[in-house]
Amino acid sequence: MGILAVRMVMAVTRSTAARIPVLAFVAPSGTGKTTLMRRVVASLTHEHGLRVGIIKQARDDFDVDLPGKDSCELSKAGAERLLLASEQGSVLVLEHSDRDEPWLEDLLALFDQDQLDLILIEGFTSAPVPKIELSRQGRGACQYPEDAQVIALVVDEPGGPKPPVVELDLNDPAHVTDFILAYFDLSGDLPGVPLRDGE
Repeated sequence: MGILAVRMVMAVTRSTAARIPVLAFVAPSGTGKTTLMRRVVASLTHEHGLRVGIIKQARDDFDVDLPGKDSCELSKAGAERLLLASEQGSVLVLEHSDRDEPWLEDLLALFDQDQLDLILIEGFTSAPVPKIELSRQGRGACQYPEDAQVIALVVDEPGGPKPPVVELDLNDPAHVTDFILAYFDLSGDLPGVPLRDGE
């Protein structure tokens, strides 16, 4: 069953395009995207007070419902949209009857962008949005340089030949956060990306 689950904090509204900064983290599975994003999101929200939304591309067998639960039975009965709500949060389930990959523009429209400062995306490698690509030694970059939307490379062993785009250290999430803040001008006290020695 192809579904989309969106954890909601505020009401869902429709939008034709992103009105706030959108940034994708791209890399092969196992590179460390989620770990880096978790640290960056924690810094953006707790240290800088930003409101961050996340869209994560899930596996084909992703399912938010548990077989036998009432919500699962209602979905199977034919409900196209199901909103699960509790004291801790809410999840909106949309059935994809055509089983096609959801369009990023449609997913962005599910966010009330007036309640957010930034949307981060994990996956959607072909989406026409700015991207930060993770690259570990021996694997090399997959998107860059063919994808002109790649604005920075995050590497586990910096210090090699400098690429034309910004190179960031995978082991220094704070520098990645600073780059994002500066690139999208999300912090008035950041005149530019803080440079490390040798940059």
